[in-house]
Amino acid sequence: MTKHNKKKIAVLTGGPSPEHDVSLATGKNIVLNLDPEKYEAKEFTISRSGEWPVEPEELNKLFDLAFIAMHGPYGEDGTVQTILDSVGMPYTGSDAMASALGMNKWLSLRLFRDAGISIPPTIHLSKHEWFKDRDGVAKKIISLFGKPWVIKPNASGSSLGVRIEKDAKDLKQALELSFKESKEIIIQEFIPGRELTCGVVDSGMARSAFALPPTEIVSAGAQFFDYKTKYDPATLEMTPANLPDSHTQMVKRTALLAHKILGCRSFSRSDFILDPKGKLYMLETNTIPGMTENSLLPKAAKVLNISFPKLLEIVIEGSLLK
Repeated sequence: MTKHNKKKIAVLTGGPSPEHDVSLATGKNIVLNLDPEKYEAKEFTISRSGEWPVEPEELNKLFDLAFIAMHGPYGEDGTVQTILDSVGMPYTGSDAMASALGMNKWLSLRLFRDAGISIPPTIHLSKHEWFKDRDGVAKKIISLFGKPWVIKPNASGSSLGVRIEKDAKDLKQALELSFKESKEIIIQEFIPGRELTCGVVDSGMARSAFALPPTEIVSAGAQFFDYKTKYDPATLEMTPANLPDSHTQMVKRTALLAHKILGCRSFSRSDFILDPKGKLYMLETNTIPGMTENSLLPKAAKVLNISFPKLLEIVIEGSLLK
């Protein structure tokens, strides 16, 4: 392929998100691994305040596709997708609506539940509700769920801000801290079991989505796969997970169903807990999985002999088809 025929890819990184630095690592890894015979890539970093280094309209004139390598709010919640849609710029990953649904844990969990997927017992709580009646809210949580309780921001990624509270006497303080970081939270019953994740990839054609081998995550001394544990070299990630075939197929079917329910495109990665009785609980679906050298989705693709450059090619060509 001549230089003239190479497709020009703008890799978007950064953004006003707590995951700004992780996004930079993802973007650099994508640029380094794109096939130079097929693609010309340039990284564009959006600042922590949301300033673009080039106007989106100009980006659309100069490049064939935007590869969104941004995690968390702004990059993964439909904001950047809406901006690109407004200038007619093709991009990788899910559209604005699917991205917003995926980022909103409460809404996506309700959709999963309505489709027959098991979820942990969950309630949604706003800052207004909390400040209106702290004692009443805390009593309600204690009466609804057995301890410990899992407290999460309703819209966040990479397990940022997740807390596990074991003692009723400390519950109010834990909720108070959570509301300093987020306007909306969800509280869930803690489900003990094995932590699993499963990626899904599609090539842009109808019914082309397929599930990758599931991964089991054994957190190094942590109660769950939190933000710190994700980047702890002592954390064990086993792909494929050591599961009976029936359980493997159940995880893959559920990840694929979640991908379809939200209307995801290009890729997704769903997180689960498999309890000791073999019941699978959906935790969330990530619409822009990590794409660094240590990320789970590329590792799972490699098990199927899909190299990282090939995975990027599948995502790019499928996005151009859409």
